Amino acid sequence: MKAVTFHQHGGPEQLIYEDVAVPVPQAGEVLVRVRACALNHLDIWIRQGIPNYPITLPHVSGCDVSGVVERVGEGVYAPFSIGQPVVVSPGISCWQCEYCLAGKDNFCSTYRLVGAQVDGGYAEFVKVPAVNLLPMPEGLTVEQAAAYPLVSVTAWHMVKTLANVQPGETVLVMGAGSGVGSMGVQIARLLGARVLSTVGTDDKIERAGMIGADVVINHAREDVTERIRAATDGQGVDVVVEHVGQAVWEQCLRSLTRGGRLVTCGSTSGPESRLDVRYVYARQLTIMGSYMGTRAELLEVSRFIRDGKLKPVVDSVFPLSDARRAQERMLARKSFGKIILVPSP
Repeated sequence: MKAVTFHQHGGPEQLIYEDVAVPVPQAGEVLVRVRACALNHLDIWIRQGIPNYPITLPHVSGCDVSGVVERVGEGVYAPFSIGQPVVVSPGISCWQCEYCLAGKDNFCSTYRLVGAQVDGGYAEFVKVPAVNLLPMPEGLTVEQAAAYPLVSVTAWHMVKTLANVQPGETVLVMGAGSGVGSMGVQIARLLGARVLSTVGTDDKIERAGMIGADVVINHAREDVTERIRAATDGQGVDVVVEHVGQAVWEQCLRSLTRGGRLVTCGSTSGPESRLDVRYVYARQLTIMGSYMGTRAELLEVSRFIRDGKLKPVVDSVFPLSDARRAQERMLARKSFGKIILVPSP
């Protein structure tokens, strides 16, 4: 089969489109013929090399996959038939530890991600545990189906589960053009919040408004904190959903009202940020870290996607052979929504 691999860490030039062996599903696994695979920033970090994600080289990236069931391994009793359209839940856990049994599978000590610690969907085929398959929601294209699993479960866990956004609250979502941001805006709006968001270029302002942002701030030419204060009559927002890290951390904290909540799931601009603890306790702020979400949350958010109440946002589609160009587009921050790779028919 054709796949995009890298044999050593480095820049996008390390990506190679080449022939590799088709994965063989073991007991409890299913082989999926990939129809589409979405990019995530994690793909770039793993290619560059980060200690938290040890991998065996060469490696195949790609956490978000839609496709059809191609082959079923021994001992698989899941109700999936050959040729059935499916999406892959990206989180792999043991389903035996106390966290998994309590429905907190993203706390599992063996938690891994398809395309991170194991080979993923930058390929014509990928093998995954059968329990990681979900029926593809009706009405979606294969590109839309690949665009939603990781960012949807992440955003739902942040906005609904951790921040517990309530109707009438005000929510600031950083980076409406990102995968998590585009879904975070929609989820906050679905929950009845007034949504403010940021973008990096003027051409993204209208698109952010179209997916539910009431106020859109171009952080490249505007002071985010001042705009937030003006838009909230000096009060600040109840919740900040952020995944950028270092570059926006202080702005996010200072945009919160008294008793506000900040939820963070990433650090694309850098991991180190200044924190004045006095500001946190004096204003009684809550800071929460978030990592992925549970399988139950993915099922829950999938129902809203199936019913059309949340919509996967697709920026662009590239052939699998152009994975390098797709990653370069992501690095250039030109995208709004998810960038998708599609294997040749």
